[in-house]
Amino acid sequence: MSVHRARRIKFAGARVFALLSLCVPLAACVATPPAPPPPTPLAVGTGDLGLVVERASGSLQVVNTSRREVLGAIKGLGDLSHASLVYSRDGAYAFVFGRDGALSKVHLPSRSLVGRIQQSGNSIGGAISQDGSLVAAQNYQPGGIRVFDSQTLRLVADIPAEYEPGKLSRVVGLVELPGQRFMYALFDANEIWIADLSGVAAGQAPQVQKFKNVGRQPYDALITPDGRYYIAGLFGEDGLVKIDLWAAEPKAERILAGYGRGQEPLPVFKMPHLRGWAIAGRQAYLPAIGRHEVLVVDIDSWQELGRIPVAGQPVFVMARPDGRQVWVNFAVPDYNQVQVIDTQSRQVIQTLSPGKAVLHMEFTPRGESVWISTRDDNAVNVLDTRSFARQATLKAVAPSGIFFTSRSQRSGF
Repeated sequence: MSVHRARRIKFAGARVFALLSLCVPLAACVATPPAPPPPTPLAVGTGDLGLVVERASGSLQVVNTSRREVLGAIKGLGDLSHASLVYSRDGAYAFVFGRDGALSKVHLPSRSLVGRIQQSGNSIGGAISQDGSLVAAQNYQPGGIRVFDSQTLRLVADIPAEYEPGKLSRVVGLVELPGQRFMYALFDANEIWIADLSGVAAGQAPQVQKFKNVGRQPYDALITPDGRYYIAGLFGEDGLVKIDLWAAEPKAERILAGYGRGQEPLPVFKMPHLRGWAIAGRQAYLPAIGRHEVLVVDIDSWQELGRIPVAGQPVFVMARPDGRQVWVNFAVPDYNQVQVIDTQSRQVIQTLSPGKAVLHMEFTPRGESVWISTRDDNAVNVLDTRSFARQATLKAVAPSGIFFTSRSQRSGF
């Protein structure tokens, strides 16, 4: 073999080796691609959080519901004496409706106030649209609702509750409905309205449907969990009004006539909060205005099934998430007590004294615990709903409303 031929063979072999060396890592890359970088972790999950209103200091406490501890405070929210709030879909933001007419947007993970506008002179609550893009405030002064973009708090719609020329009604019972709609009661007008804002993004004006002569002074309302029935209590007469929103032509119908103050009316020291009405299975448990009773109602026929005697005038009547228990707190002078009703026997099975001036209760998402605000003790007490034992006591300045982020996934809250 000549020297030149040997050199050619050696060079060709080196080229083949080099090509094979390149192919090996290339084949490996095709077979097992490198893992993508891990996602950026969130600072904290929001599903385990909640807010406690400190009405005396104009602040909110951010709490962790599993660890039963306070994470920090959000301050500078004004008059929170009758404050309520709703959550964004992800539970990271809350929209707080102050009694002074302010609408505040807070961020729970960073415990910060990110937006605040003075939208009216007197407001007592609001709602967030089905898709979370709109926030509506119900106002006493001026009467009506105002709707805002949830991202920017920009005013989207102003709908005065003008029921006669120059006369505006106070608005109560505001809830969201499917399809970018809001439903609410006009206390002074004896009317219920539905505002359809599905076209506002395209520049269309809100469309308003009005139900008139629904009963005297509708003062608060709820929407059943399936979104079918809107139920408003009537303060000016015994009974309630129901609107079936699944009907081909919805109309206002009186139900439970004569249940309320009954034959021996009592002075009403504090209005019941109908958002706290308990729906447990196919039954509703309702506070009877001016009576020391809880009404049991069949929600198929909307007929009364019975009455449960309780310690005082009910304010909140709330079902544990599984529907097995109903917890009741009371107006003065009985507002240091809480009673527990078993929904199977319809009997009071426990009377508790968690503290002075019980204002609000909130169940953890799966119902193992209930948080109870006791204003005059400056504390929130956490109780086990099976044993009724106290699990924790958290300090708070004149606490009232308690709102957990699990509300963000439920309609009517």
